[in-house]
Amino acid sequence: MKNKLKSSLILLFAIGTVQAEPIVHKFKNPSFSGIGTGAHYLTIENQEHSRKKQIEDALEAARKAAEREADNTILAKFIRNLESRIYAQLAKQLVDNMFSNDNPVRFGSFVLEGSTVTYEVLTNEDGTEYIKMTIVGEDGTTTVIEIPIGSGNFGGGTDDSNPDGG
Repeated sequence: MKNKLKSSLILLFAIGTVQAEPIVHKFKNPSFSGIGTGAHYLTIENQEHSRKKQIEDALEAARKAAEREADNTILAKFIRNLESRIYAQLAKQLVDNMFSNDNPVRFGSFVLEGSTVTYEVLTNEDGTEYIKMTIVGEDGTTTVIEIPIGSGNFGGGTDDSNPDGG
């Protein structure tokens, strides 16, 4: 029994003093504990904002896809092609009338999509002619273009024997 008492005393001195704290329950969620609440609310708001942005982006992408699909229908392509050809014919007739050597038109005007285009053939002091084209936009802005008549050579040389100008 002495051995047991000795070993108990040695064990008691070897362990030392035992300390204990009361068990305290703490909530991990900042909404309940109040610790880190601001950061928690910012995280929630960031998640909500990100989700709203994703939804808006998805709706915008769907809208743009619908617009592209509507622009690529056969009817839309036909209308664009027809408008392009009509404008090309209009431009060709205008150029033919302005630069015709037989009976050129000396002045004129027309309205194109709200812009007024006027043109007239004028003569410089040195006797050369040019076309003064004035374009007045819907907002009142004015653009003046002066086109010389008969002074340009698109071919490489002046050899008249080559019919294609080169």
